[in-house]
Amino acid sequence: MTVLVLGAGLIGVTSAYFLARAGEKVTVVDRQPGPGLETSFANGGQISACHTQPWAHPSTPALALRWLGRPDAPLAIRWSRWDPALWSWGLRFLANCTTGAYDRNMERAVRLALYSRATLKALRTELNLDYDQKTKGILKIYRDPRDYEKGLTAMARTEEWGLHQTALDPAACVALEPALARSENLLVGGILAAEDESGDAHLFTKTLFDKARELGITFLGNHAILGLESSGRKVTGVVTDKGLLRADRVVLALGSYSPFLARTVGLRLPVYPAKGYSLTLDVANPAAAPEISLTDEGQRMVYSRLGHRLRAAGTAELTGWDTTLTQSRVDLIIREAQALFPEAGDYTTATAWCGLRPKTPDSAPIIGAVPGLDNFYLNTGHGTLGWTMACGSGKLLSALLTQTNPEIDAKGLGAGRFMGYR
Repeated sequence: MTVLVLGAGLIGVTSAYFLARAGEKVTVVDRQPGPGLETSFANGGQISACHTQPWAHPSTPALALRWLGRPDAPLAIRWSRWDPALWSWGLRFLANCTTGAYDRNMERAVRLALYSRATLKALRTELNLDYDQKTKGILKIYRDPRDYEKGLTAMARTEEWGLHQTALDPAACVALEPALARSENLLVGGILAAEDESGDAHLFTKTLFDKARELGITFLGNHAILGLESSGRKVTGVVTDKGLLRADRVVLALGSYSPFLARTVGLRLPVYPAKGYSLTLDVANPAAAPEISLTDEGQRMVYSRLGHRLRAAGTAELTGWDTTLTQSRVDLIIREAQALFPEAGDYTTATAWCGLRPKTPDSAPIIGAVPGLDNFYLNTGHGTLGWTMACGSGKLLSALLTQTNPEIDAKGLGAGRFMGYR
């Protein structure tokens, strides 16, 4: 079979790799000249099964109201804009802010994240991949006792689904990561996910892309994807600025831009961009920068050591498809990083970045065939967990497309759960 994979980010490249490994003839299409140059370029660096708690929680609406108008809020929502997509997505999000929906959605995310983490480990060994990875785990630190209690509750819940974590006191957190020593008096505790990892997502994407090319995939870069053509129950072509492309199967892996393409064949995807920011600092004093990947739960910040660099990432904005780098959000990340690791390096020379993460209302991605379109497949909506779920999503998508037995249950991850919104 011939397969067109639309999108050359983490999700598109992992999909293409596993499809090619399964013997399919794959062409990857992207508007960028190379792989991983948009959302996959400079994310927080974490492969974090421990961060699979959905955004939609019974306490989220009150928390969002408390953050309204705060320039330093971890989540900024521009409700004043007339944006039908945001309002529609927001209503579906609120419908998921129940205890039952929260548990259901978290199980789906944990299931895929654990599978993806195991798939990445196996792939790294098999292909001898190097992407500035660290396999020391992820340490979540807490400053507020109430946040810590919520974290312990979530830890107990996810243990039932196979995600093992360990609670630590402040002294144990510092013993594990000495760079936290000056902040020990601020901590109330920590939770260690020892099997989680970190690494440079962009470097991984490029490296796996090269491996996929060795398997025979074709790459069409600098191709703007304009729409889809369909007839009956099939997608018959992909319209680009360079001409019409055809294949037996089409995989949509365009992240936050997936809804625009899906709409051209009558499908309304509830995927909305959450803009995130990161800062990359050259480490001048290795002892003053963390070695283990960290999450500051109270400040909604993550830190990952990528070789001689420190990546700090955080904040989210629901402001549409605006990719403008807002300086106030960058300054917030600088302040938080400097407060924890003031001697790590020269923050005035750090590089800032922002990207759009594709969020679904229930915080689980959409993977698999589209009901009503026999040859059209989705792999999108991973939100802030694209790096965490990439390898598992690509392998699962390949199994579903080639009609081989998936290694995990795909229940609850398909587009069918949203077809009522079509």
